[in-house]
Amino acid sequence: MTIEWRYTVEQDLGILSVSGYLGSDAVRRFAGAVGWVVGRGTGPVVVDLTELRGWSAEGQLAITEATRRLAAAGRSPELAAIPADGSLVPDGDCPHIPVHADLTDALASRSARKGEPPEGRNEWRTTGWPRTGDDAGE
Repeated sequence: MTIEWRYTVEQDLGILSVSGYLGSDAVRRFAGAVGWVVGRGTGPVVVDLTELRGWSAEGQLAITEATRRLAAAGRSPELAAIPADGSLVPDGDCPHIPVHADLTDALASRSARKGEPPEGRNEWRTTGWPRTGDDAGE
């Protein structure tokens, strides 16, 4: 089993949403998604794990490595909705990672810090990412 991902840019905020199971066979694909994010845009990135069904130890390490990579590129990483079946325990050299209960909380936190809602949106996704009502007509 692998993952699917979607990257959305809303003004100065990137949202990398991941679905599926982040196991050893999906780590490379996840790293590719993070590379896509690093290469496209500036500003903070929320890694939204709402649709992630779970992760292995390798998947947890991939999340930690992604936060390092994003921070090194000047993209402040944040996490939303980490899987209930695992805990993220970064090592000592990992940057501070704000963790939010869900994407709604992450966006509300950003809006509160910024004082205004984000405007504008661009989106990229893997072909397997499920379409929703607002993007089914594309």
